[in-house]
Amino acid sequence: MANNEHTITIDGTEIHFKAGQTIMDAALSAKIYIPHLCHYPGLTPSGNCRLCVVELNGKDVTACTTQAQPGQQIRNQTPELNAARMAITQMLFVEGNHICPSCEKSGNCKLQAMGYYLGMRDEHYPQFNPRREMDASHPAVLLDRSRCILCDLCVRASREIDGKNVFAIAGRGIHAHLIVNTVSGKLGDSDIAVDDVAANICPVGAILIKEKGYVAPIGRRIYDQHMISDVAFDEHVPEHKEHGND
Repeated sequence: MANNEHTITIDGTEIHFKAGQTIMDAALSAKIYIPHLCHYPGLTPSGNCRLCVVELNGKDVTACTTQAQPGQQIRNQTPELNAARMAITQMLFVEGNHICPSCEKSGNCKLQAMGYYLGMRDEHYPQFNPRREMDASHPAVLLDRSRCILCDLCVRASREIDGKNVFAIAGRGIHAHLIVNTVSGKLGDSDIAVDDVAANICPVGAILIKEKGYVAPIGRRIYDQHMISDVAFDEHVPEHKEHGND
């Protein structure tokens, strides 16, 4: 058996992988952090955010959708890749309304934590200041589209874990937006529940549980105490839950 039959190399470190794993899966298993916002272990990868782009044998690929293959030489932490990740993160901030000091998600927000991780000091680009619909029609779950970064984690979680298909992404390009799959388009007419993965997986403050604000005080939240690169290895989704078993 060749030494590299089940190994890849990331930034000079040789790591093992299992058949079927992506580069991202293998990296996380080996406690190597590749920046990401739209990836979540246990959900089908989508490659939406592009933060996980790495250099594979001289070609840029998304780590979350590219299968690990024996002998791959991967560069993850390079000035060029991190500069691109910084630009993406800055664009995500200005494209939505991410006003951290007044956001309940502050300290638990992955977009905010990514900014800290990359050393972001300002937003660089002009603010879009979008006016997007807020949906407070559900008695327990709030949807604020102005904070949505179109990661589609809620879409995949609702379909693959909750078995409900509550959300979808409609439109293309600058017209892409999160929709609710009901006749009215309102969250209050859906069957989403507060314990659904889709209601709790949002990396920013686009989906929030009502009447649960500041349960963890500012200063004691996840990214107040840890870098995103230190806690990314602990994420997982629960086992599939049959539709209707809320």
